[in-house]
Amino acid sequence: MRAPTTLRSRLLLTTTALLVAVGLVIGVVTTLALHHELSQRVDQQLADAVQRSQVLGRGGPPGGGRGGAGVYTGCGTGAVASFVGPGQADGTLNAVFADGAFAAGQSGVVDTGSDDAVGCRTPLTAAQAEVLRGVGLDERESVTLPGLGAYRVQAALREDGSLVVVGLPLADVRGTLARVVAVEVAAVLLGVAAAAGVGGVLVRRDLAPLRRVAATAARVSELELDRGEVDLEHRVSPADADERTEVGRVGAAINRMLDHVGSALAARHESEQRVRRFVADASHELRTPLAAIRGYSELTRRSRDAVPADVLHAMGRVESEALRMTGLVEDLLLLARLDSGRPLEREPVDLTMTVLDAVGDAQVAGREHVWRLDLPAQAVEVVGDPGRLHQVLANLLANARTHTPPGTTVTVGLHPDGDRVHLDVVDDGPGIPPQLLPRVFERFARGDSSRSRAAGSTGLGLAIVQAVVASHHGVVGVDSRPGRTAFRVTLPAHEPAAAPGGGGRPAVRA
Repeated sequence: MRAPTTLRSRLLLTTTALLVAVGLVIGVVTTLALHHELSQRVDQQLADAVQRSQVLGRGGPPGGGRGGAGVYTGCGTGAVASFVGPGQADGTLNAVFADGAFAAGQSGVVDTGSDDAVGCRTPLTAAQAEVLRGVGLDERESVTLPGLGAYRVQAALREDGSLVVVGLPLADVRGTLARVVAVEVAAVLLGVAAAAGVGGVLVRRDLAPLRRVAATAARVSELELDRGEVDLEHRVSPADADERTEVGRVGAAINRMLDHVGSALAARHESEQRVRRFVADASHELRTPLAAIRGYSELTRRSRDAVPADVLHAMGRVESEALRMTGLVEDLLLLARLDSGRPLEREPVDLTMTVLDAVGDAQVAGREHVWRLDLPAQAVEVVGDPGRLHQVLANLLANARTHTPPGTTVTVGLHPDGDRVHLDVVDDGPGIPPQLLPRVFERFARGDSSRSRAAGSTGLGLAIVQAVVASHHGVVGVDSRPGRTAFRVTLPAHEPAAAPGGGGRPAVRA
């Protein structure tokens, strides 16, 4: 059985166990004390019974008796003077041994027959007498007699030299002890049950501040602290942050920690905002001179005047690098806009047609690769920005084309899954290096020589993919090993209205 895990359960279990232990101690001590008191009382009664038996053995009770010498007639035939008489309680046992022989006629158990009877006896059996024969002289013992039960007995000599064993039943003592134990057990159980119920309510009430502190920490843990402006408004209430209590000290410490974290997040956000504004402003400002450089380069190459060949080559290189730098600036500007939370267009997008168009463009740009499609029969639609979603797919295909050798097979698939759509781009190239895989979506992440950069990668393509997908409330992941690299983009699906006739686009598997 698994131990309770909550503090409330542990406190209740510990308290209940302590109450049970205290109840057991009290019960055991009370029972032992009562047993001792009752045993002393029985021993005193036994001493008196032995004395009366010795008196009766001399011929009768003080003051004489009824009937012949040594015989009482109140109970009829069988009443023996040495056995019955005034003062002997019902159930008193007398066993007489004369010269080692058991005197059955003078032995028995008092069994009062009527109110006016002096006493009557129930004879003892041989087995009972055999047990009594072993009782030591002037010693008190507790014995169990067959058919009679437990007795407290004592042996004494009479004046005639015979040995008499007198006993008193212990049934009343043991019955009293049993009733007391039953009452104690019931009292302990009821007390523990009541204490557990009341204790549960009190513990729950006393732990309520701790639960509120934990709830505050849980709400903070659900916030997205890794990006954007974070509003850490959650705090432990002043009532639960009283440092005079243990829980209050925890609450106050959490509040101080949240203050520090909030200040750090605010500073981080402000720094990010400055960087984003700088990147956006710089990218925007760079677009004009880059456009001018490209224009003058193209104008030089188209000049009617004779231009030296090396100048034409240099101007061509200037124009090429200006184009490359323009692409980099555009990517940086897009990332800055996405980071700033600028909303994108939201409209139904036929993702199937987007895949067909992007793969068609990739086939033209990468004829040395093998391009395959795995599309469902029905059109797949999502809600988003058509241009940006096309850019996501174009970047993934360009990544596969750029970083895999000629002859690599690239498969693009769409897989609807309930309210989600999975877009997969899988190639059988050499794979992404393990050391690069954890940061493949970081900006300016570079691969090693196993994934060639001959086409001039900027290291921003996959970062743009992740930013655009995140702005569409989707996720992107990658799984790579030698011979298989799979990018999966998951986007929320859009359920279009049913078209008349129920026709759909046939599956495309090239």
